[in-house]
Amino acid sequence: MAKCFSFTATRDWCFRYTFSNAGLRSTTTDLGDGTVMHVWAPKAHIKSKPTLVLIHGIGANAMWQWSDFISPLMSRFNVYVPDLLFFGDSYTTRPERSEQFQAQCVMRVMEAHGVTVMNVVGISYGGFVSYSMAAQFKERVEKLVLCCAGVCLEEKDMDEGMFKVKNVDEAVSILLPQNPEKMRELLKTSFYKPAKRVPTCFLNDFINEMCIEYFQERKELIQALHKDRKLSDLPKITQPTLIIWGEHDQIFPLELAHRLKRHLGDNAELAIIKNAGHAINVEKPKELHKHFKSFLIDSLPHTVNQSNGCKTD
Repeated sequence: MAKCFSFTATRDWCFRYTFSNAGLRSTTTDLGDGTVMHVWAPKAHIKSKPTLVLIHGIGANAMWQWSDFISPLMSRFNVYVPDLLFFGDSYTTRPERSEQFQAQCVMRVMEAHGVTVMNVVGISYGGFVSYSMAAQFKERVEKLVLCCAGVCLEEKDMDEGMFKVKNVDEAVSILLPQNPEKMRELLKTSFYKPAKRVPTCFLNDFINEMCIEYFQERKELIQALHKDRKLSDLPKITQPTLIIWGEHDQIFPLELAHRLKRHLGDNAELAIIKNAGHAINVEKPKELHKHFKSFLIDSLPHTVNQSNGCKTD
């Protein structure tokens, strides 16, 4: 039987068009150890612009999470948007599942693109990876933005009732939904005002297109975040850091934002977006971009665009 029309696949194609039209190209880099990284990279890297790396969270590929931000950020930055391992076209045959390994892979692919210094924005799981990049590569990450990223969580937090779920397996069943009921639960948990009465056929279509492939590997990524995690083991990064959080985040409660601010001290700023849940990039994109602009752009000197002569399309 022929496959029916897929709204998700069509939406994915539209995102590809948006990224390409904004001046990005799809690139795939073999890192040589069984690891392949996909990155949306500028068609022409401009030397006079700083570099900004946008790192997505658990869910669909990077395009779905950053589409609203590409065009406004491209005017001031060389924007790179990687797919993390086991999302989009990125994968590895290696057994590592830590955010530290993900961070190393992002840095290696940026090196392959000739980029050595960058600003980094990470949302949710992508914030864990971004934080690790800043900790491991201190001289290469200039500024860091962490959006709803519970990097300060501890393994004991779940046992002490901080989260709505009671264990990691329950969290996995929601974050990696395999049926419409769990997909509805994810929407309810992620959004302050979730969409209501989404047709089951749309939910099934999204699950089939975005949630089935690499299910086991993504489950292991989530398990690795939680296992033996202690605040005392989290390094204190030194880069200027902006922490942004949704006021009603149910996945990583707001207490984790305040905990992270205390951990980093005066080196960090905390911005709380009202009437927003965990998916602040979808619910409040304009407010989120205002914070990006204030922290990343307003401090930049005015520059004249100048190509480095290395056309990459």
